[in-house]
Amino acid sequence: MKRFRILFSLFAAIVFIGGSVYAGKADDQPLEKLMQGNARYVSGHISKKESGGAYRKELAKGQHPFAVVVACSDSRVSPSIIFDEGLGNIFVVRTAGNIVDPIAVGSIEYGVEHLHAPLVMVLGHESCGAVTAAVESKSIPEGNIGEIVKKIMPAVKKAKASLKKGDNLIYASTIENVKDVAGEIVKKSKIISEEMHEGKVKVVGAYYSISTGKVEAVALK
Repeated sequence: MKRFRILFSLFAAIVFIGGSVYAGKADDQPLEKLMQGNARYVSGHISKKESGGAYRKELAKGQHPFAVVVACSDSRVSPSIIFDEGLGNIFVVRTAGNIVDPIAVGSIEYGVEHLHAPLVMVLGHESCGAVTAAVESKSIPEGNIGEIVKKIMPAVKKAKASLKKGDNLIYASTIENVKDVAGEIVKKSKIISEEMHEGKVKVVGAYYSISTGKVEAVALK
C-alpha cells in the first residue's frame, strides 16, 4: 500500500509537469514536491507536520519556503492544506480571484528575491466567487469589489471568444485568469523576469478542484 501511494504521488507530479508550460528553467523538484503533497491530500494520507515548541523557535529565526503560491482568498482554498505542507514551507499571497496589484507583486518578489523560493504558482480554483461575479456582471460594480471584477473581465472576454459548445464559461474564465495573472507577474516584475532569465525561478499555472481536491496544470502559453 505504501509503495502504491509513492507511485501515485510520482505519477501526479509527472502528469502535472508534462501538461504545463512554464517560464524559466529552474529545478522541477519544488513543483514535484507540491504535487506529491497534493496527491497525499487527495488520498487522505496526510503527513505528520512538525509543530512543537522547538520547531516554532527554529522558524522564529527565519523562513525558507520552497514555493510562492498566488491563490484566491476563498476559505475553501488553503495552499498549505491542499499541498500537505507545514509551517514555513510555502509563501502564500492571497487575494480574491488570485489577482495581483503592485502590493501583491511586491510580495511575490520578496518571496523570490529575498527568500529564494525557486517556484511561483498561480492557483485558480473551482467555483471562484470573484470569477463568477465577473462572468455574471452586466456592468462593473461600484467600489472596491468592482476593481476585482474589472481585473478579471479581460479573462472572461477571452474565454467567451474561444468558448466551444458544451464548455463551462466560469471554468474557462478561471483558466484564462490564471494565464493573465501569471503573465502580469512576469511583465510587471523586473525581479521575476530577471530571475527567470537566470534560471532561478519558474512561474507555473494551476487549477484546484474543490470537489475532488486535485490540482492540475494550466498551460501558460
